[in-house]
Amino acid sequence: MTTTEAGATAPSGSAGAQDAAPPENAGDGHATYGYHHQKDEHLKRLRRIEGQIRGLQRMVDEDTYCIDILTQVSASTKALQSFALQLLEEHLRHCVADAAVKGGAEIDAKVEEATKAIGRLLRT
Repeated sequence: MTTTEAGATAPSGSAGAQDAAPPENAGDGHATYGYHHQKDEHLKRLRRIEGQIRGLQRMVDEDTYCIDILTQVSASTKALQSFALQLLEEHLRHCVADAAVKGGAEIDAKVEEATKAIGRLLRT
C-alpha cells in the first residue's frame, strides 16, 4: 500500500501514486501541500464528518428507522464529497499550478494525476 497526497491509502501498484513528483519541502522535512494553509479548518471539518459517522453507528445501535439512517448516510456522503472537492481545488491551485510554472513532464504527470482523482470521485 502507498499513501497518496490526500492521505488516502492506495494499492502499491496503482497508477498515479508512483508517478507523482515529490512535493516541495517546507524546510522542516515535511511536504507542503495545497491544503496546508487551511489544515486546521480541514481537520475541524473532518471531525464533524467523523461525528456524523459515529451518529450513524449510534442510529443503527438504537434501531432507528431505515429511512432516517439513509438520510444521514446521504448527508455524510455529501459532506465527504464537498471536502474532496475543496481538497481537489487546492491541489489544482497549488500542486498543478506549481508544476505548470516548473514546466516539462511534471505538468503532464500532475494533470494526469488530477484527472484520475476526478475519475475516482465521479465513480463514488
